[in-house]
Amino acid sequence: MNKKNVARDKSKGFAVRIVSLYKHLCDEKKEYVLSKQVLRSGTSIGANLAEAEYAISEKEFLAKVYIALKESAETVFWLELLFQTEYITEVEYHSINEDALALLKMLKATTKTLTTKPEYLNSKL
Repeated sequence: MNKKNVARDKSKGFAVRIVSLYKHLCDEKKEYVLSKQVLRSGTSIGANLAEAEYAISEKEFLAKVYIALKESAETVFWLELLFQTEYITEVEYHSINEDALALLKMLKATTKTLTTKPEYLNSKL
């Protein structure tokens, strides 16, 4: 895993897990609404980080990372809801939620680092 793309690589692996969860929820649980929500937000994290790699400015890069952060938070919400409504087991929940929280933490740290850079302190995002 390239150090430069750790977040992107982790988000892609997470997206694969989310797609598997989506298939399981649709095929085994016949759940189509919440599963679609977690599919959208969970795969959007990596998509936004992929876009961020080709940003034309640091501000655009930061904006894409912030969107990925927001999608991570939304995904954590949907996973909690799936667990609390008994669509996924406690073991399933803790396993995938651990990955979701790791991504959330990584993206929080990234945005914090970027927004404390001197050029951002005096500019409007």
